[in-house]
Amino acid sequence: MLTLTLLRHAKSSWDDQVLDDFDRPLAKRGEKAAPLMGAALAQMRLRPDLVICSGAVRTRQTLALVLEQLGGRTPQVAFDDGIYLAPPDKILARVRAISSGPHHVMVVGHNPGMEELAQELAGTGPADARALMAAKFPTAGLAVFTFDAESWREIAPGRGRLEHFLTPRQLA
Repeated sequence: MLTLTLLRHAKSSWDDQVLDDFDRPLAKRGEKAAPLMGAALAQMRLRPDLVICSGAVRTRQTLALVLEQLGGRTPQVAFDDGIYLAPPDKILARVRAISSGPHHVMVVGHNPGMEELAQELAGTGPADARALMAAKFPTAGLAVFTFDAESWREIAPGRGRLEHFLTPRQLA
């Protein structure tokens, strides 16, 4: 059984209009939302073994705030500029390239790729969570999938079970 968590970065700041998109930091709202998602992961006892995180400033900051809430052993983290604003097929290819070892992988990335990938992966799961996810995948949105698979190469659209879909608004 493999677990894949998709986390969209928390709300970013648009205060500096000349700042390159890659370099935008979190807004105050994002700085509040990211720890909520980390606390929710900790409460559900969902600790990733490996985190693949876009290299953008806002994704790095989101991850740092989430990890502070998890406590304990820090998972292996791979920063990958290739998933910055990547389409779902590119994110999925990155996950499928993971060698054996980690059973729980978290990807911290951007929309629309994260939302589209989540929609593609969801084959089963609670109808209310799937409907909520289909309606909107907001900043700091978190989708947790399980796969009846032994290898990350087996992960494919429609094969995931959506276990949880959480938003900061639900947790506030």
